[in-house]
Amino acid sequence: MRVKKYIVDTMPEAMHKIRNELGKDAVILNTKAVKLGGFLGLFGKKKIEVIAATDTAAQEPPAAKTSAAVKFEQALQHAAAPAETAPPPTSSGAAQALAASLPPAAAAKAYAAGGGARTALPEEHSSHAPAPSPLAAATRKPSEHAEHVLTGVTPVAPRDDRLYEEIRQMKELVHKLSRQGGAHERTPEALVTLEKHLRHQDISEELLSHLMDHVTQTVQEADLDPTEAETAQLVSMELIRIMTRSDSMNITSSARVIHFVGPTGVGKTTTIAKLAAEQVLKYNRKVGFITSDTYRIAAIDQLRTYATILNVPMEVVFSPQELTRAFRNLSECDMIFMDTAGRNFRNEMYVSELNSLLRSEGVSETYLVLSLTMKYRDMKAVAENFIKYNVDKVLFTKADETDSYGAVANLMYDFDLKLSYVTHGQNVPDDIKEADVQRLTEQLMEGYGHE
Repeated sequence: MRVKKYIVDTMPEAMHKIRNELGKDAVILNTKAVKLGGFLGLFGKKKIEVIAATDTAAQEPPAAKTSAAVKFEQALQHAAAPAETAPPPTSSGAAQALAASLPPAAAAKAYAAGGGARTALPEEHSSHAPAPSPLAAATRKPSEHAEHVLTGVTPVAPRDDRLYEEIRQMKELVHKLSRQGGAHERTPEALVTLEKHLRHQDISEELLSHLMDHVTQTVQEADLDPTEAETAQLVSMELIRIMTRSDSMNITSSARVIHFVGPTGVGKTTTIAKLAAEQVLKYNRKVGFITSDTYRIAAIDQLRTYATILNVPMEVVFSPQELTRAFRNLSECDMIFMDTAGRNFRNEMYVSELNSLLRSEGVSETYLVLSLTMKYRDMKAVAENFIKYNVDKVLFTKADETDSYGAVANLMYDFDLKLSYVTHGQNVPDDIKEADVQRLTEQLMEGYGHE
């Protein structure tokens, strides 16, 4: 087994290097965003670290690359490179192109006699030419246009500009029509299967359109018929890019107050117990609890039970004014976890009411807790209301109760939120882990090609 690490600017660049150095059978083991250079960790340049491996025992002597492999590499490189605009053709080039619409003999004499754009048409072209056929009549207009340009009756440049503008517009129209369905029957089978799989994973229409455009543009520009493996590779890299954030996504050591907000029934209280247990047992921090969930007596009792098990203090507040007293009583705690009541947070009034409880003393963080069993449109409505109040981290629960993970990618695509933790069961403190973008992408793509 040969393993190699690459530090690159883009994933297509990494793919090109991996294929060249490790071969087409190489696999990507891990991908993550890193920062290089800078001062004390600041102002560093963002890079991507890619770890790839290949089985050296299974490698064969290098053979000539197939045209498909070469095209795929060129497509990856082209996807990462900015598009370049070709320089406009010269007037003499336009004259040659227009003269090409004449019969071969006439075109040759026209161009050779005067050396370019101001050459007159030969007389025999008009006096001795046979009667035009219907096809010739249909194509006569380009020749007449060429005659005017070549004889200098009409200036070349304006005609040249209009001609190329018409060609450009026609190309755009053809491309648009092909995207709308004219080229559907030419869509590679792998892309059809990919779209079906992403819909099955509940990827939103907006993100689905983005992913399909990204993959389709890459393969069409290189005239590829991609394999399912190559298609999966392209979409996986884009999903990883969408879900990755460069800064810290989990609880930072400097945070003193950690708020948890979210709808009813998503598992906020159990999640607090899991994270608090980690801080107590793993980091030996002194932790305290505050709950403002006075709508449900059971919620207070549940958190008090966890506080007793972990041997940590707990305060109950009924209004924002009581927060001062609670913080004073917990002044010796290194970190305070605050539970809040679950409400219908699609209603902004409830979100505004809750926001009055989210003040704190010292550095604070607020986690939006959402269940993966929710409908995405409900998740989106809740997130739209909370994002107005500087909620910047999201935590997903009940990953063990679904096999559809599209909502994670949808939310990260639609909002500037940091993905933090994922819970996968009721056991405290075990059933929680830091979100692994690579693993989530694998789960999203799992089963692709086998539907």
